[in-house]
Amino acid sequence: MKVSVVDSPAYTPPYDRSLCAALARAGAQVELVTSRFAHGPVPAADGYRVSERFYRRTAGRAGRAGRVLKAAEHLGDMVRFRRTGPDADVVHYQWLTFPGLDSRLLPPAGPRVLTPHGWLRREASRARGRRGFRRLVEQMDAVVALSEYGAQRLRDVAGVEEARIHVIPHGAFDYLTRLDDEAPLPADLAAVEGPVVLCFGLIRPYKGLDVLLEAFRAVPSDAELWIVGRPLGMSLEPLRDLASRLPGVVRFVDRFVPDREVPAFFRRADIVALPYRDAEQSGVLYTALAFGKAIVMSDVGGFPEVAAHGAGKLVASGDAEALAAAIGTVLADPAQRERLEAGAHAAATGPYSWDAIAAQTLELYRGLLGERTG
Repeated sequence: MKVSVVDSPAYTPPYDRSLCAALARAGAQVELVTSRFAHGPVPAADGYRVSERFYRRTAGRAGRAGRVLKAAEHLGDMVRFRRTGPDADVVHYQWLTFPGLDSRLLPPAGPRVLTPHGWLRREASRARGRRGFRRLVEQMDAVVALSEYGAQRLRDVAGVEEARIHVIPHGAFDYLTRLDDEAPLPADLAAVEGPVVLCFGLIRPYKGLDVLLEAFRAVPSDAELWIVGRPLGMSLEPLRDLASRLPGVVRFVDRFVPDREVPAFFRRADIVALPYRDAEQSGVLYTALAFGKAIVMSDVGGFPEVAAHGAGKLVASGDAEALAAAIGTVLADPAQRERLEAGAHAAATGPYSWDAIAAQTLELYRGLLGERTG
């Protein structure tokens, strides 16, 4: 079976490449159609082919002028992609930059599958973007939700028929546990001896870092909070100001962290905190699973489905007092922390393993192809 996986803006290289590698291990001939990732190295192609057909001139361009040039190049790239078409039995779209426009320019080949990363957060489903997303979904033979929560959102927000929705979970990013060039922690962080609570990933308003900082007023003072990631669409100054008034130590590493540096942060963490106000899923959650970490996370989106496997402790979203209590309890109770770690490891190697996900994905493809040939 020939499969094309399409992420034109290269928004989720770890997911794309993990899925492609797992599909290839399962016997599919896989091509990843994407663009150059502007922020650093990406996982090497493992058994599949990569075609960087998009944004060959403007990948990485920043600012308003860069966005205008990128939009112009995108139109030409989509027209070319439609004309030449992917050489595949199934085309599986992960991201398309302009859903409303792209829905009119997709190559006619099929079956078509869409995994709508990020579109199912409540924040992301504003009315204007929703219309373009609906048009895109209408062009698909099947839509993959990463959780049962996501499936419900597809029904409620996009009006997708039940028969076209297939729940196939996100996978644990276990490739990060096997890097050949893993980098050590910076010296100042490596010198820390007490407990560490890690909040990792792009810093955005919906991720609730203000709630986590408020919670840290009541967390044992020997614990440190590490906030690691690049801010996007917000200033860090209010968070820094709040952190400066806390009794404990808060450290900010406010930059993009490439793959080779990620393992050291997760290996050192005693707890990974996800205090999100909104989510469907999170790559940070599936990185924490891969490293077998104790996770404290908000009761939002698809997070409870992961916690149901014993792979995390849930707290009410926005409740700083409950978050503080959960973090404090896990730090103070080694047995509870070990149970959460074991649950994370079991989830990562079981239902959230990429081989399990590839098997479900290929079953979906075969069903669609059978419908076409039948």
